[in-house]
Amino acid sequence: MSKFTGVASTSHMLSLAAMEEASRVGQRTADINHLLIALVLNEQIAGQVLRSFSITLDAAREAVAEQHADHLATLGIQTAAAESGRIVFHETNGYEWSERALGVIRRASEGGKHGDASAVLRGLVTEPSGMIEAILKRLDTTPEAITAKLDEAERYPTHRPQRAVRAGTLSGASEAFAPASPEQVWGLLTDPSRMPEWEPSIGHVEDAPAAIKVGETWAAFARTERPDGKPIPVKLGFITQHVEVVALEVPRLIEWRLTYPETPRANARCIKVEIEPAAGGTQLRLALAWERNPNRPRRSFLGFVMRPVFRLVLWIQLSQLGGGISRAFR
Repeated sequence: MSKFTGVASTSHMLSLAAMEEASRVGQRTADINHLLIALVLNEQIAGQVLRSFSITLDAAREAVAEQHADHLATLGIQTAAAESGRIVFHETNGYEWSERALGVIRRASEGGKHGDASAVLRGLVTEPSGMIEAILKRLDTTPEAITAKLDEAERYPTHRPQRAVRAGTLSGASEAFAPASPEQVWGLLTDPSRMPEWEPSIGHVEDAPAAIKVGETWAAFARTERPDGKPIPVKLGFITQHVEVVALEVPRLIEWRLTYPETPRANARCIKVEIEPAAGGTQLRLALAWERNPNRPRRSFLGFVMRPVFRLVLWIQLSQLGGGISRAFR
């Protein structure tokens, strides 16, 4: 992954998580406190380092809320704590970064810095307002301790998901973090009726089995309405999907193959998720592959020209899958 691609990916994922957090408390501007929570949820070294200090999602949210209340009290403002609810970012609009949060993200890619989540975290813990330092104190740590742990973690090579995971297919891999136990994540993934909670293209399922095994099948139907109520256009022949479990290793790996029975020449989609315990939750390894239908004509030149676009679409789909699984527990 190039530096530009890496910076864009990190910025997108942190922006999404931070603005989702802001939406929980009715805010439209994501500030540095929301950025800190987004980093706690991050699958990269930065998130792993924060969680190694026992900074869980709930602990971070509580510390942020307490710091906000104390800050208002010092200004002589007595107010009830903001009511936190569900994430409504995807149903609303008008979100933006605060200037200081945007500055932290921008500086993370300046002067030879990598622009990854670790660079963002380094800049965040040293931002001059003192807010993040105060929040970290409530979490029983310090900016110096976080920085030292980052230095230590970055001395060792990190696992990087391979771009292509299956020969002869348009495929890729990514990682994500879910703030829930492996048992909870496994329960979500192995319940066919809950697929709409994390798979963005599926609106509902039918004929879902009570328990799954390899070879088990059911019907899934395309999502036709966005969370904000706007219709989602779906091509004729792509409303119904046939879902089959093609691999199952309890309790760590599951793979589905999705086809379109009303469009026999359509490509099949394979989704594989591996889970493993991690501090504060579960690490997810995701793989997505589009299997070319052998009855479709090959267009080698067009495929070559469109390859960067295909990779972008694949990355978006992987990030939506990882984000969907994580969001189900937030």
